[in-house]
Amino acid sequence: MSAGATTARRTRTDLPLALVGPTAAGKTELSLALARRLGAEILVIDSMTVYRGMDVGTAKPTPAQRQEVRHHLLDVAEPTELFSVARFQALAREALAGLRRRGVPALLVGGSGLYLRAVVDDLRFPGTDPGLRRTLELEAAALGPRALHARLASFDPQAATRIDPANARRSVRALEVAGLTGKPFSSYAGDWDRYPPDRMAAVGLAVAPETLARRIEARVRSMLEAGLLDEVRGLLDRGAGPFLTASQAIGYLEAVEHLEGRITLDEMAERIVRRTRALARRQMAWFRRDPRITWLEDPTVADLEEHLGA
Repeated sequence: MSAGATTARRTRTDLPLALVGPTAAGKTELSLALARRLGAEILVIDSMTVYRGMDVGTAKPTPAQRQEVRHHLLDVAEPTELFSVARFQALAREALAGLRRRGVPALLVGGSGLYLRAVVDDLRFPGTDPGLRRTLELEAAALGPRALHARLASFDPQAATRIDPANARRSVRALEVAGLTGKPFSSYAGDWDRYPPDRMAAVGLAVAPETLARRIEARVRSMLEAGLLDEVRGLLDRGAGPFLTASQAIGYLEAVEHLEGRITLDEMAERIVRRTRALARRQMAWFRRDPRITWLEDPTVADLEEHLGA
């Protein structure tokens, strides 16, 4: 290998390495194998695994897996507390700095394109106003997420086109920022259109749609067998009911509806599968916009090492 190639390789491995893809793509097992090979620690890039007690429904790494490879950014908040992407950004960058000081490689693993970019890119996140947000959340609960999305579209159509009308949480956030700053949410979008190539080395797991659909169905069955309903009962006992019914955490809203007798067990499972498939499509839409991600189908750990320059 030439000196120049050696320098380029060394420079690239100084970057955070990322393994991404939609839910049920198989990231967990591959990330564990890759982390062992590299001596890396894993930063979990996900908006729901940050919550304590939400383990089964978020497919959180098991205690045994976390014993095998150290994971960061799990269980850092209670379900009842306000947690923002800005807070995640700060915690993740603190964790990255700690790994650099110890000379340990960082492996970012997850399915949230928003949270990934918050960690590796210079994105700005306006502050929050709990009172305003709570008002908007109550409106979303009373009127439905599409009514809130329509209001957003009336004065910030650019932001509205980037938000799923069924995603109340993101519409609430866009309206909160507008009310808090007096600026449209889309005015912060300039940073999002830039993808600096020197911020990470990333591989995405490409899975054929029919294969992913089967994996999602299998995952939902596995979650039910692993005790999703018992987990939700425990969360309700801890007073997390309002969060579970207002959040976008797939499986938890449906479980609450079943426990309250509003839907059958089969209906609950069917809705979870349907919402998970829709989530996977949104995840891929996020990731496909990022030209820094190399997509591989059924890669081995050696394939990942090669494409990540590790």
